[in-house]
Amino acid sequence: MTISDSSLSSADVDQARSESALRTVTALVGSYLGLSIVTLIAIIAFRANPSMVNAAVWIRGSIVVASAALMFVFARRASGGAQRAFLRVRLISGIMLVAIVVIIALPGTFPLWMKCEQAACGILLLIVVILVNGRRLRSFFATR
Repeated sequence: MTISDSSLSSADVDQARSESALRTVTALVGSYLGLSIVTLIAIIAFRANPSMVNAAVWIRGSIVVASAALMFVFARRASGGAQRAFLRVRLISGIMLVAIVVIIALPGTFPLWMKCEQAACGILLLIVVILVNGRRLRSFFATR
């Protein structure tokens, strides 16, 4: 059966598209978490090199892993229909995206490799922010 099948109602199609968007959000947040974990491993591996790892890198790397793990849990719960988890994904993704923009813009505090990693995280989160703040998912959770 395809979405264009006339036996499907408009509500069924909307539900399927919303569920697909939530799976995409969960996959993007999972990618963000994976990249953050790899970054923390790199921080640990290069901790003896102060030009690559400073106190700001340690702090930011730890915060990002923790927030990404929480956001992943919330994204999974939102995929199951949890409205509060969806709200948390919306809030955390927006806050972290703003923080990433600030980190990239700050001169000198973070090494170039960290800014590049944060830019990659920012791209993932930008897509998440667009999806979770879009009309489709907001409407999906407003009707629950």
